[in-house]
Amino acid sequence: MGSTAVKVRNPRTGDSDYEIAPREEADIIALARRLRDEQAGWSATGIDERSEALLRWSKAIAANSAAIAKALSIDTGRQKISQIEVDGAVRLIERWARSAGDIIAAAKVENRPTSIPGISTSTRLVPYPLVGAISPWNFPLTLALIDAIPALMAGCAVIVKPSEVTPRFIKPLMATLDHTPGIPLSVIEGDGVTGAALVRHVDYVAFTGSVATGRKVGAAAADAFIPASLELGGKDPMIILASTDPVQAAEIALRASVVNSGQACQSIERVYVAREIANPFLAALGEKAKAVRLNYPDIHSGDIGPFIFERQAVIVQAQIDDAVSKGAMLLAGGQVEALGGGLYLRPTVLANVTSDMTVMSEETFGPVIPVTIFDEPGEAIARANDGIYGLSASVLAGTAEEAEAVAAQLKAGAVSINDGSLTSMVWEAEKSSFGLSGLGPGRMGDSGLLRFFRKQALIRQSGTPLPLVAYSEGEGR
Repeated sequence: MGSTAVKVRNPRTGDSDYEIAPREEADIIALARRLRDEQAGWSATGIDERSEALLRWSKAIAANSAAIAKALSIDTGRQKISQIEVDGAVRLIERWARSAGDIIAAAKVENRPTSIPGISTSTRLVPYPLVGAISPWNFPLTLALIDAIPALMAGCAVIVKPSEVTPRFIKPLMATLDHTPGIPLSVIEGDGVTGAALVRHVDYVAFTGSVATGRKVGAAAADAFIPASLELGGKDPMIILASTDPVQAAEIALRASVVNSGQACQSIERVYVAREIANPFLAALGEKAKAVRLNYPDIHSGDIGPFIFERQAVIVQAQIDDAVSKGAMLLAGGQVEALGGGLYLRPTVLANVTSDMTVMSEETFGPVIPVTIFDEPGEAIARANDGIYGLSASVLAGTAEEAEAVAAQLKAGAVSINDGSLTSMVWEAEKSSFGLSGLGPGRMGDSGLLRFFRKQALIRQSGTPLPLVAYSEGEGR
């Protein structure tokens, strides 16, 4: 059964002014067959040729930057970050083109002796023929390509199914491939039904999104007996120790919490501050939060944009209301505003929060900063580790050494030291997701590329093969 047409909402106007036609499963089967055929030649070209092809594509993306950025800005309600996404896509390709050859060479094994005399081994890296990537709506282009590019560099063919919430960039992006034929990549329009069908017809799936959907993708991958990389949600904590400058800490916490209106998996969503500096920290944070401007009515002005996904505004407002009803104090923001058809929330600072409030346990995905005061670092560590997620975290202190001592006790895949949300900026740092924040190989560091290979061992006998008699039961034979 095919999916019906899906209307796409403009987050600034509230109008459904765009429409996509999700691919039917028969189309995906045909596309998968074609890309598998193309993959054999793509893989055989070698890493240098693949790098050159992708670098040509990066130039086509740069040349068509304005069209792609415009499509992104309409779907997300933000302009500067949309352009940053396009520029980042070019750098992403350049980065993997520069580094992939060395990573692959280092992972290969040639003629390694074994514990058995005369027998040595070599390792071949065999790419999965077809990778499927399913990406979310908060950074539509970045998260569509973050798995696709290393998979292509590995020699795989790739199908990407971006979120139906933000699909307008697909057509201008695919148009750039017309200038660089031969790259076995297709970015397709589709909804959840499309994504489910995609998992059934690929050899590896990379998914970025919510825990709820990630569970479904993981189950479908297990049913299809294919590996999966799942990058899921987070509830990232920040611990601010007493030795920290409270004003600087407020600036870091604000940026790490509200960039992109908090619609990022690595956003700081819980803040634990030492009692000794709590008052000046909260005063500075509230003041700075109130100074943040919405990019309404002019998309080219202001600091943060609207909620991209209408339903997210409802979730965030419910968390704020729950906290206030249970005794939390609002120091800034607190109410979703309907402006020109869009839904906006000014940075919201909540003090006196407690662990029974949903804003402290459930993913928020909005510009909300709940703050709890602690007396001893051990108390903050215990609270930061109390939850189902473990994507990333942050520790601020007077010295890096003091911060790292606390960071080592946190159950999180990456910890930013004396800053926040560095995970999104540093690709070289290989990490794992803890808890329900993910499963399978990570996308950062060398594993971001090597996960798309299977290893084949070539076991070489250079001595005399054993005869059957070596295993016979009789003595003296």
